Amino acid sequence: MNFHARTDLACEGIDEDRIGGAAQQVRREQVGPFMLLEMTVPPSEAGETPPMAPGSYLTVECGKLVMMGEEDEDLLIRLLAGKLRGMAQRLTGKPADASFGVFVAGLGNAEMTADAIGPKTVGYLTATRHLREHEQGLYRSIGCSALSLLAPGVLGQTGMETCELLKSVVECIHPDVVIAVDALAARDCNRLASTVQLSDAGISPGSGVGNHRAALTRETLGVPVLALGVPTVVDSATLVYDALREAGIREIGEPLTRVLETGKHFFVSPKESDVITERVARLLSSSIAAAFTGL
Repeated sequence: MNFHARTDLACEGIDEDRIGGAAQQVRREQVGPFMLLEMTVPPSEAGETPPMAPGSYLTVECGKLVMMGEEDEDLLIRLLAGKLRGMAQRLTGKPADASFGVFVAGLGNAEMTADAIGPKTVGYLTATRHLREHEQGLYRSIGCSALSLLAPGVLGQTGMETCELLKSVVECIHPDVVIAVDALAARDCNRLASTVQLSDAGISPGSGVGNHRAALTRETLGVPVLALGVPTVVDSATLVYDALREAGIREIGEPLTRVLETGKHFFVSPKESDVITERVARLLSSSIAAAFTGL
């Protein structure tokens, strides 16, 4: 019986040898100090469970974000902005101009440090949709897209599923694309706050703290959904599994596997989580702003 280590990162959850037969499915590129890995997960065969939701995944390996200098940070912001803008235009078939609508949803619990990246990212952005409606001259002079923002909270705070709230907003404001920002869980501790993932496969809110809710996808919201996130936690069961492997124990047996997969466990975050959350939120907000508002 095999233990399935939990991760939200495609670069950890997918065996490259399994899908790497087609050149267009796995591609690596070095951009300055950053390594980019682009992976395409095809729809699963009948009866198979895909390792990740089908779609395109971009992973940027950027080193510890809290240690990054200003020059590298500016490069990363421009890189992410270009990828965000390009993916949004590809999915919608529209230019990201003044008629383009972007709805940014900051997922997660703002009261939980390791889960607060989404709400904090939204807090650092400047909404522009209202300017298009009420200050058209100013809006045209800025030359930006219409940006709408919301931090919907979590089910325990609102009594409503995030998907229900976002679907209602989408039906009201009719954005061209939704960008869902959330904290993620990693398989490897070395990837915490050192990897950024962008995907067009949607996202399940709460994934970063193991509390999956109804998925946010094109099918559930009616518009393309881009998921943008950074891993901030590791499952404690995965840490135990890794410790056993480092001790030379490769086969752990059914009883221990059952304990690891179904027992009481928790999520572990770095001691500097507050600094990480703040730095990551500013980075992601700057990338979104550069992609769609220029502000």
